[in-house]
Amino acid sequence: MKTKITEMFGIQHPIIQGGMHHVGYAELAAAVSNAGGLGIITALTQPSPEALAEEIRRCHEMTDKPFGVNVTFLPSVNTPDYPGYIKAIIDGGVKVVETAGNNPQQVLPPLQEAGIKVIHKCTSVRHALKAESIGCDAASVDGFECGGHPGEDDVPNFILLPRAAEELTIPFVASGGMANGRSLTAALAMGAEGMNMGTRFIATQEAPVHERVKQAIVAASELDTRLVMRPLRNTERVLTNEAVERLLEKEKRLGDDLKFEDIIDEVAGVYPRIMKEGEMDAGAWSCGMVAGLIHDVPTVKELIDRTMAESEALIRDRLAGMLDS
Repeated sequence: MKTKITEMFGIQHPIIQGGMHHVGYAELAAAVSNAGGLGIITALTQPSPEALAEEIRRCHEMTDKPFGVNVTFLPSVNTPDYPGYIKAIIDGGVKVVETAGNNPQQVLPPLQEAGIKVIHKCTSVRHALKAESIGCDAASVDGFECGGHPGEDDVPNFILLPRAAEELTIPFVASGGMANGRSLTAALAMGAEGMNMGTRFIATQEAPVHERVKQAIVAASELDTRLVMRPLRNTERVLTNEAVERLLEKEKRLGDDLKFEDIIDEVAGVYPRIMKEGEMDAGAWSCGMVAGLIHDVPTVKELIDRTMAESEALIRDRLAGMLDS
């Protein structure tokens, strides 16, 4: 299947693995790239630029296919060494960078000088247009269904993707709610050039997370996510658990007086405990509504092959079959 995204990134299938905190390691990225998609290492999961350089080297050992690195720009108390991370990416021969969070303008010149393609993750059309205007090569348009940070506009992909198609001239992929061949076919119909899957790739054999995390996603329905930190305008979609329900109770009780410090126990530093140790009630962790469409834990190759076969059958048989010959 050829799209502008497969051509731009030199990949076989228009499927990108989203950058996910404490999930996007070399093992998963290499598996996705080897299966014909675009695997993504998460830069800020690595504690330093040196550690990222080592993770990139490990990924090169596991795949000779293109892979990318996610760099998320977030307001933080201790600002990460972004120039160091960017240098590690350039020196490591990475071909694609997925940026997310705040405006990535300051890192574009060195990346583009090195011939690296930049895809920016956006939760609104206006942000995607901004990404286009500053020189990003592509956009990942992230609907309200997504795990992690859906923004504050609450526009689902059935509206967001066609709006992006109306406005953008750079290619974009659909992100949020993507799980299978139906997702891909629908995304293509709505103007996207491919799809980005996050939560779906956590529930794979190669995802380097605790088995309890994978089984929690399989067991969850589309009704089991919650929006937290909305009063702080830092909304995050997470899978419900004891800590999340406790957090929501605090938000309700404190109302306008809520401060980040009030919920720090439920959201700060919990990822290693959940993803590595399998402490499923340790705190809030990102998960999309797409959990309702996830019923198994296949290998990455099985997932991608199945997704492509489903999509091709839908396009050739179901959709083409609806047209009068």
